[in-house]
Amino acid sequence: MTTHILAIDQGTTSSRAILFDAQMRVVAITQEEFPQHFPQSGWVEHAPRDLWSTTAGTCRAVIEKAGLTGADILAIGITNQRETAVVWDTETGEPLQNAIVWQDRRTAEMCRELDEAGHADLVSTQTGLLLDPYFSATKLKWILDRHEGARDRARAGKLKFGTVDSYLIWKLTGGKRHVTDATNAARTMLYDIHKGKWSVEICDVLDIPMEMLPEVQDCAADFGMTRDDLFGRPIPILGVAGDQQAATIGQACFDPGMLKCTYGTGCFALLNTGLTPVKSQNRLLTTIGYQLEGVTTYALEGSIFVAGAVVQWLRDGLGLIRDASETQNLADRADPEQRVTLVPAFVGLGAPYWNPDCRGAIYGLTRGTGPAEMARAALESVGFQTRDLLEAMHADWQSDTAQPTLRVDGGMSNNDWAMQFLADIAGAPVDRPKVTETTALGAAWLAGQQAGLYPKMSGFADAWALDCTFSPEMSEKTRDDRYAVWKRAVQATLSV
Repeated sequence: MTTHILAIDQGTTSSRAILFDAQMRVVAITQEEFPQHFPQSGWVEHAPRDLWSTTAGTCRAVIEKAGLTGADILAIGITNQRETAVVWDTETGEPLQNAIVWQDRRTAEMCRELDEAGHADLVSTQTGLLLDPYFSATKLKWILDRHEGARDRARAGKLKFGTVDSYLIWKLTGGKRHVTDATNAARTMLYDIHKGKWSVEICDVLDIPMEMLPEVQDCAADFGMTRDDLFGRPIPILGVAGDQQAATIGQACFDPGMLKCTYGTGCFALLNTGLTPVKSQNRLLTTIGYQLEGVTTYALEGSIFVAGAVVQWLRDGLGLIRDASETQNLADRADPEQRVTLVPAFVGLGAPYWNPDCRGAIYGLTRGTGPAEMARAALESVGFQTRDLLEAMHADWQSDTAQPTLRVDGGMSNNDWAMQFLADIAGAPVDRPKVTETTALGAAWLAGQQAGLYPKMSGFADAWALDCTFSPEMSEKTRDDRYAVWKRAVQATLSV
């Protein structure tokens, strides 16, 4: 009996494949990093061929690693980096150019012009998003503007646009399906999250041919069959969700008021608001949490652009560490008398500031500042930014049912020092689950329950298991004093 689910987790710096068994336990994992391209300051690109080759390679490798074959795989679930824009030729399958990554800020001036022209309200009302270069829409316009004849080719059906999930599905199915799910569509800044369809008005403003947009489906649906030659037999793709929504699902945050935060390259907090899309008064995003059986569940989201990436910077940019795990011991050894504050605005600041132009800054340096103090400041910056998000969410979400505990996942959630500081500075318990592969688990569950292998929502929520809770230990006065220093540092950074 075929009882395994293959989860594809295509991220910003690597592609991973994870096999789950019939009890939703991880059987095997493979991972492959790929190059990041930085053509100019603030520009970030991926070669679509790298996204595809590492995805296909890790999928084959994880099946072999587990001693299985394609015949043992019941279904595939996909989760992916969101907002990254890919345009490709339908006849050759070749990309028109490199993918423009979600971190990319090249369209900041375009967004300012659109705002000045009075289009921000249209975007906010229909998509729940802010007019910002973070999202896919202006990336797509930028690509179309710079390739002569691209719009005519798109109208003729010769060019397609998609977020990474769409591109991978196109490749996996041999060009037979051009589809996406509601969560990824909601991050393009082209999708009306209230009507559940692409926005004609926004596409007209940006001069984007609607013929190039993918069909939008539920998160658990028939997304097509893989090519025969990939895994020895065709396998159905039955689940798709953007990475942060997949993590929300994997954390079983199915009740309104439940909150999760994922720490990867960036940091993303999602608060389930149920069937009601809550319009933020604090520059958070109103988005789709998930869509199942035609029913849309909404969420408030706060996005931090640099979380795990700040540790990568310590390693690759400054050479202070060889491995991310070293930051925990370094932070423990930091001089308690030094208060170094790092604002990691390497590609601007996300929620609730939304400033694409400011850049990183360090405050409080002394002659005695060394690697330990820098490591502590880096880890603390993630906690401070998370508190920024939580304060904005609490202001927007006025409900007695609000969940006071933060469920965390992602690579940095395994850093005990960082999670304890998060609990301290937020003044709230932080729960880490036994299965920290929640993003992949969410994608696997979507596919597995669609295939009839895994339990439905209530049964899945009952299976969520706690690894440990980090409880606040910092006094309220210390917490508020430390946060006030952070807020001053942010304001100083924004004013430069």
